[in-house]
Amino acid sequence: MVPERLSFLRLSPWWLIALAFAVLAIAAVWAYGRAPDLQRGATLYAQHCASCHGGRLEGQPDWQTAGEDGVLPAPPHDETGHTWHHDDAMLADYTRRGGQAVLDGMGVRFTSGMPEFGEVLSDSDIAAILAFIKSQWPARIRAIQAERSGS
Repeated sequence: MVPERLSFLRLSPWWLIALAFAVLAIAAVWAYGRAPDLQRGATLYAQHCASCHGGRLEGQPDWQTAGEDGVLPAPPHDETGHTWHHDDAMLADYTRRGGQAVLDGMGVRFTSGMPEFGEVLSDSDIAAILAFIKSQWPARIRAIQAERSGS
């Protein structure tokens, strides 16, 4: 006998099938709703980031060695770089205010050539770009970065 509080277990199989379809429909709507943000992020990345960080997120050659001017080349945003080592708030701030402003505030001693995009890109644009970049990472790296971001 099923206790009254667990009476939902007495539902016919048709109700369970309907429930399963409803869950799948909600998941599909959620995934479809994210697709435009990823597409918008990809478009914005191509317009504002790819010229330095590469069309495939590969970064510039010798990105860990400063040039004669003391500026480090643009790092890759794929899994071979260090972008995924940082949380979302830091990445958004770095994009918004420019690399050097963030580094100076942190007391880091290298020169970043990352310009500020706060006057060019909205917070929503920056979030879309970051979502696109993260969508290109392997699942394991996305999980590590999400944990660092508290999400």
